[in-house]
Amino acid sequence: MKLVLAISATALLGLAAPSLAQDSTMSFFVTSHGPGDGANLGGLEGADAHCTALAEAAGVTGKTWAAYLSTSEVNARDRIGQGPWVNAKGETIAASLDELHGDQNRISKQTALDENGAMVNGRGDSPNRHDILTGSMPDGTAHEATCENWTSNGTGSAMVGHHDRMGLDESAPAKSWNSSHPSRGCSQSDLQGTGGDGLFYCFAVQ
Repeated sequence: MKLVLAISATALLGLAAPSLAQDSTMSFFVTSHGPGDGANLGGLEGADAHCTALAEAAGVTGKTWAAYLSTSEVNARDRIGQGPWVNAKGETIAASLDELHGDQNRISKQTALDENGAMVNGRGDSPNRHDILTGSMPDGTAHEATCENWTSNGTGSAMVGHHDRMGLDESAPAKSWNSSHPSRGCSQSDLQGTGGDGLFYCFAVQ
């Protein structure tokens, strides 16, 4: 009888445990969706809060999250700590800031997963969602295109990167994860019209 009870208790505990798609050490992801108001993310504070909410909903708690976004006063590279960073499957994206912004980072369509460990649509998929908001230059410093520091859903533009490292040609910008081209505007439809969906990168500050 005691053995049966023990087995039953273990089974119940197993049922109660969450089934997580991601590794609990996850410290990098692409948002599965944006707030839905184009590039108006509520500023950096709103973007950071969105990262935190998505991570915690996916079962990763107790971490400080920062959106990889630059503004007129802040460089994206200065917001995210020093690394290393791993995706939802425990795969290392980059070991340091220098590696992240160099040729050795391992960001690709296969590794730039969302918070649930799912692959994000890229070029050739329908819809294409590979334009990731950054407002940044290749080295992670600020670009002027930030949709009024992530508070505008109208005129203006946002510099985006391609998480799948694919574009219209083989040029460095086309393959850049963080600095490919400006969007045609800041509204949700403008972002979608150039191959995006208002998504952005989230990093756990190490």
